[in-house]
Amino acid sequence: MAELRNCKECGRVFQYTGISKICARCQKKGENDFNIVREYIYENPGATITEVAEETGVDEDKILRFLREGRLEIVGENSALILECERCGKGIRTGRFCDECAQELQKGLKDGFEKTMKKKERPEKQREKMFTAERKKRR
Repeated sequence: MAELRNCKECGRVFQYTGISKICARCQKKGENDFNIVREYIYENPGATITEVAEETGVDEDKILRFLREGRLEIVGENSALILECERCGKGIRTGRFCDECAQELQKGLKDGFEKTMKKKERPEKQREKMFTAERKKRR
């Protein structure tokens, strides 16, 4: 059974399915805002976030969220001055992490996953033994 929650944007009650923290109405509005921003940037390359926000009526925070989600990218001079890598602080054009940090995080996750898989591949006899039984035999 799905639970009821309040939308993080408008406060209305909606049926939460585990996917989004906002209601369908706000999701649709967010998509419309994204399309408006994308069109404006396409027609006005080099516009600043402040200009885009003023001309489109879309909040700067929402535009920054589009950048963090990787849906938009900043291009041109001083393009890496707005967003910073959440790990090292280096200027980036889109997303949450710079390329180097993203590669390090990906490698760390891959190594951790491989270690977990190796632990699961132990021989059957070792997995079936209980710790307390081994301890009694040693005494």
